[in-house]
Amino acid sequence: MTNYHQLVSRQRKWMFYLLAILVLGAGFTPYLSIFLGLLLGSLVSFYNLYLLQKKVDDFAASVETRQKTRGLGTVSRLAAVALAIIVALRFEEYFDVIAVLIGLMTSYIVIMIDFIFFQSKD
Repeated sequence: MTNYHQLVSRQRKWMFYLLAILVLGAGFTPYLSIFLGLLLGSLVSFYNLYLLQKKVDDFAASVETRQKTRGLGTVSRLAAVALAIIVALRFEEYFDVIAVLIGLMTSYIVIMIDFIFFQSKD
């Protein structure tokens, strides 16, 4: 397994842990709308992380074989974010919009923490 695939595996694992914590928070705390908003944003963020990692892997493979490269799927990731915001605005009684916005940033926080933690090990 290459370093990149180990990095991808680690980041997905940490996102699953975070999603599990958010589900527990939604189930056992009185702050249901906040945790549901964080969960919705984090789910979309995880989906975007998965898409980005898949597109980067495809991009690297196409560069190695000297084939025509495709984009990294920015439009599809932005569409997923827009859909999450629309859902949060449509169902404001269930989702806190600010929590959804914070949840959308969780994959980037996971990436930064992973970088800092494993950069210090090297």
